[in-house]
Amino acid sequence: MPIRVLLADDQTLVRASFAMLVASAGDMEVVAEAGTGRQAVDLARSARADLVVMDIRMPDLDGIEATRLIAADEDLAGVKVLVLTTYDTDEHIVDALRAGASGFLVKDIRPAELLDAIRTVAAGDSLLSPGPTSRLIARFLRAPDTLMSAVGGPDELSERERQVLTLVARGFNNTEIAEALGLSPLTAKTHVSRIMGKLGARDRAQLVIVAYESGLVVPGAV
Repeated sequence: MPIRVLLADDQTLVRASFAMLVASAGDMEVVAEAGTGRQAVDLARSARADLVVMDIRMPDLDGIEATRLIAADEDLAGVKVLVLTTYDTDEHIVDALRAGASGFLVKDIRPAELLDAIRTVAAGDSLLSPGPTSRLIARFLRAPDTLMSAVGGPDELSERERQVLTLVARGFNNTEIAEALGLSPLTAKTHVSRIMGKLGARDRAQLVIVAYESGLVVPGAV
């Protein structure tokens, strides 16, 4: 089954460009387009989207609040959100991850990277590239309203699980974690799943925030 993509951006030209790109891939399709955050939430329900490519800055309802509403809706439990950011000027990406986004992209990415990102997030993984993740979270993670009250900390983990969590926070995927620790990719994936279960984390994006907020990964050390 193709990945059902909802494009949410207030710029018609941007949406049209993304729509043509997605349509060129054989394993995904655009099922709806939204020009506001409110439309994105409504269309996520009515269009039965698998994934929302969500701009942050939109009228009516911004992408962060739209992401929060989608993540909090039990009827939309299977819908993933991939947030778009300008990165250097957008200071809200951590809020988007806290709101329930499974990853983020910089708007000037190459076309193939967007398609790969959609596949990655739709498959249940999180898209957190090491460089932007570490620098961005280092700047904004210490803001109020942390996740630690709702999610467990790394003290509950074994030493091996702490090692895996550290690598997740640095943006490693399962294959890279396996190579770094001398494990099989399946074992690495099992460790990540077990860590999410122990901490009550929703996905890898939330694990990154937990790792930084708990001090397991020190901002600027990556």
